[in-house]
Amino acid sequence: RTLEPARLVYISSTGVYGPQTNVDETTIAAPDDEKGRARLAEEEWLTATGIPTPVLRSAAIYGPGRGIHMRLRNGALTGLPRGAGSVVSRIHVDDLAALLAAGIDSGLTGAWPVADDRPGASSEVIRWYAAARGMNLPEIPGALSVPQRGRFVDGRKIRELLGVKLKYPSWETGIPASEEETN
Repeated sequence: RTLEPARLVYISSTGVYGPQTNVDETTIAAPDDEKGRARLAEEEWLTATGIPTPVLRSAAIYGPGRGIHMRLRNGALTGLPRGAGSVVSRIHVDDLAALLAAGIDSGLTGAWPVADDRPGASSEVIRWYAAARGMNLPEIPGALSVPQRGRFVDGRKIRELLGVKLKYPSWETGIPASEEETN
């Protein structure tokens, strides 16, 4: 408070939506775990300061050196995350940074889901990545099943309002770019 910022942009999480499976800018937050409730409380506290604050509710963030594909690449994938057969929405760190920069320079407030245009299960990403690199998939019983559920995050509205075009509209474009930066 002593800094008296003119504006804040807060990165939250789509975890504030709890078990909801289709999320867009009209979806009401309904966290169902302590982490989601804590994020929502933080959002509410920042909004109550009176400082104009857009809240970017980010889907899973990936990029250079970060993401499930890196765990496979580095041989650290001994198991998949809980719900690996579920659909996951993602955003490349560069695209999230572009949205942050545009959010700082805008007059926009409110809470907005942020994601790219291509949700996919972690198991799908791993199969795709392994095939693209000519790698053998690790033996993880039952882990590479067909996605049955998950969270589909529509982040188009915030991009439209801020005039941001994604550099990486899907993990199929973002992962190879991340690989180039990691090498």
